[in-house]
Amino acid sequence: MDDFTKAYIVCLLWSNELDEYTADDIEKESLEGIIEDCKQFQEDNAEHLSELDLTQCGHDFCLTRNHHGAGFWDRGLGELGQTLTRAAEEYNEFTAFFENGKVYVE
Repeated sequence: MDDFTKAYIVCLLWSNELDEYTADDIEKESLEGIIEDCKQFQEDNAEHLSELDLTQCGHDFCLTRNHHGAGFWDRGLGELGQTLTRAAEEYNEFTAFFENGKVYVE
């Protein structure tokens, strides 16, 4: 798993008040969806992400796609931040929850 995806997962768990859990606690299909979304976002935005810290970008992707109060748009990146915000907002919002010993994302 790359740094972008790892940071995304940490942010996902934290922002859903599940930060006592780790990637190992995420249900298999949910984890596969996360990995695919992170991979696709990075591929689609490779040119825009090339000069940025991918750890921060994974965090920002998670926050931005869910319309939290922070994300790409508030990092002082100007038009680049706006471009990445628009790209992240093309992805569906999600909810993460703990049930039956696993974290699920839907």
